[in-house]
This record gives sequence, structure tokens and C-alpha cells, in this order.
Amino acid sequence: MSGILDLLNSDLGKQIVGGISKETHQPEDKTASVVAMAMPILMGAMKRNANTEGGAASLMNALNNKHDGSILDNLGSLFSGGVNEEVKKDGDGILGHVLGGSKDTAVHALSQKSGLDSSSVMQILQVAAPILLGYLGKQKQQQNVNSNSGIGDLLGGLMGGGSGQSQQQSMIESLLDGNNDGSVIDDIAGMVLGGGSQKKGGLGNILGGFFGK
Repeated sequence: MSGILDLLNSDLGKQIVGGISKETHQPEDKTASVVAMAMPILMGAMKRNANTEGGAASLMNALNNKHDGSILDNLGSLFSGGVNEEVKKDGDGILGHVLGGSKDTAVHALSQKSGLDSSSVMQILQVAAPILLGYLGKQKQQQNVNSNSGIGDLLGGLMGGGSGQSQQQSMIESLLDGNNDGSVIDDIAGMVLGGGSQKKGGLGNILGGFFGK
């Protein structure tokens, strides 16, 4: 199974990063860094949400309808002439739903790690989030996931697959709530920045190993 980090290293991933970079007027390397760090965080948070029946049902509904993967078939038109404001608004809604009260903390942490200001990071994430949901929608179709219980397995597989890094990638989810307090808010900053009261090594170091940062 192809993992999310394999997607980012593929030609499709490069097209996505290039398009987001052009849309947000940010350097391509910094855009790639933000997207690469954010995707596993968002997927880990979605997997946590999908542990509840309501969360899984909500994600299934989104993937069955609005986020069915068709956005990936039209990336050229998505990025040509500027990304539609409706897409960005959708992205902002996705971020709020997935991260909840952790959104601002996540944006700040990614800003600190990438060197971009928080406004630029938010612009990148607003475009990246609908694309990520589209990717999940396409994977759901390809793997015939038709039950709420299968969504968590799909996300876990995508986080843990690819390029001999499955063990490290699977740690993303387990470290999302590194102090087991049920809250992702304080852990996001620690996992991205490698600080805080995280388990020794910290997810920041793991992510740094992925992306050479």
C-alpha cells in the first residue's frame, strides 16, 4: 500500500506542492516542508477522530460525497488562474473539523519549524487539506472501504506504508497524544518542534528524519 509520504515524493506530489507554492507565493522548498509535516499530523488527527462512531461516519460521508478524489483528476484546472475561494473555504473548514481547538497551535508550530509566518502556513494548509481529503477519497474507492470501521484501518495503512519507513510512520499516530491526556493540542507543538514533554526523541526528530530537516 502506498503511504502518504510516498505520495509527496511522487510526480503527483511534486505537482501538488508546485501548485500550492505558486498559489501561495511561497518558496517551493518551504511549501514542501509545511505540506510534508502537516499531512501526517492531519491524518493522525483524522484517525483519532475516526475512533468514534460519529467521527468515522462523518469522514465516510465526506469521502462518499464532496471529497471523492475527483480533485486529483483536475489539478491543472485547480491551480490554473488561482485556486477557487470555495476550495480555500472548504480547506479551512476541514482544518477546523479535524484539529478543532488545536488548529492555531498546529499552525504556529509549523510556522516555527518552517520559517514561514503563520498566515502563509494557513494559506498552504487551506489548499492542501481538500487535496488530502481527495486523496483519501480515491484510496477509499480503490480499496473498497465501505464501512465506518474500515476508515481507521485505511488511515493507519496510509500513515504506515511505504519505502521501508513503516515503523517510524506508524509512530505518528501513537505520538499525537504523547502524554496520553486525550488532548492533541499540547502534543502537536512538541511533535513538530521536537520540544515539550514528549517521549524521548520526539516526533519532531522522526519527521526530521523523513524530510532531511
